Amino acid sequence: MGRTARLPGTESRDRIVAHVDVDCFYAACERLREPALRGEPVVVGMGYEPGTDHGAVATASYEARALGVESAMAITQALERLPRKVDVAGTGHPVSEAGFYRPVDMSFYESVAGEVQELLHERAETVREVSIDEAYLDVTGRTDWESVEAFGQELRATVEREVGVTASVGVAPTMSAAKVASDHDKPDGLVVVEPGEVAGFLAPLDVEAVHGVGPVTARALRELGIETAGDLAAADPAVLESEFGERGRRVHRFARGADDRAVEPRGRPKSLSRESAFTEATESPEQQRERLRTLAAAVAERARSRGVSYRTIGVKTVEPPFDVHTRARSLPGPVADGDLLAEVALELFTEFAGDPVRKLGVRVSNLSFADGEQPSLTEWVDATTASEEESDTPDGQRSLAEYDRPESDSDSGGEDDTPDGQRSLTGYD
Repeated sequence: MGRTARLPGTESRDRIVAHVDVDCFYAACERLREPALRGEPVVVGMGYEPGTDHGAVATASYEARALGVESAMAITQALERLPRKVDVAGTGHPVSEAGFYRPVDMSFYESVAGEVQELLHERAETVREVSIDEAYLDVTGRTDWESVEAFGQELRATVEREVGVTASVGVAPTMSAAKVASDHDKPDGLVVVEPGEVAGFLAPLDVEAVHGVGPVTARALRELGIETAGDLAAADPAVLESEFGERGRRVHRFARGADDRAVEPRGRPKSLSRESAFTEATESPEQQRERLRTLAAAVAERARSRGVSYRTIGVKTVEPPFDVHTRARSLPGPVADGDLLAEVALELFTEFAGDPVRKLGVRVSNLSFADGEQPSLTEWVDATTASEEESDTPDGQRSLAEYDRPESDSDSGGEDDTPDGQRSLTGYD
């Protein structure tokens, strides 16, 4: 496990916010699919294939970063600093280091992200997903300041055990401080900043560490003699506003530890799902079907508790080493029926029954939150068969732009709210 840093403080009833950030997410996903990549330099991007001459790095693993490859770097520059192993193998040219390059596979990454997000929603009253690999959690009702460190350790351990990726967690009484805390001890770190200690925690950090301060703003602040978060906290807010507008006052507040924003979801969920891994891959159809029934019941109960009906039902199977298959069926109208959910899930799984399976999942999407009577099981049974639709794309998945764009200035402070080491791919095409 990673390191734990904790600042002393006293017990408080203050709000407890956790920021969870999966480390080098795209590279971590590729390592799930190819375990041999663990510990190796991994670059995820586009434009490195033969015959292409432009593209950019989406994510570089920490090993690749140590060799000079950075996110958003031109792929040609990345290849100069870290040649592909396949390109140098057998050439006889001495190369001190070489790395593995992989193309972006958003469908796969979204599938893994969905597993992480489900775990986060189970452990917090409110979750605000800000990108494919990070989220804020309000855990005030789930823990207290005396036990929050153990809570954070368990959260990180669960993500690694259930999904297979590592996450860094920052805990603080404010969103902006929790974000800084999660970045403070990467990778696989946990930092707890207790009430009354936020300003002291931030003060010695480089000014660019302040939430909302990106590289451009940091350079401008340094030109004003503001080098650290403490310098920013002590600066005249009127001067900052004259130089940077409302952003200046906002980052001044954040540097002082002042941030009254509440963790709020970004709209209603687009899908509900549950997944479960077997201790070892199983080929037993009976065990597989029983696990599917259990998952379907859990999803149905979750939908019932939220007053949600659904139109699309899907299943997911993961075969060794990490081959992901999904199937889905859309109904002619929304339902809220656990029996039908289990029945459709089992039918969709038929083609995989008896194959070696290491993980199963059940998902419902095309959700409806309107109150009112729901159709009965018998109303949809015949129509379900007639309208069957199979798809290899996970239902309810979000678009690339939804996942990778930073938060807006009015919401989060903007510049630095991109995922760890990642940039929106829309700017690379």
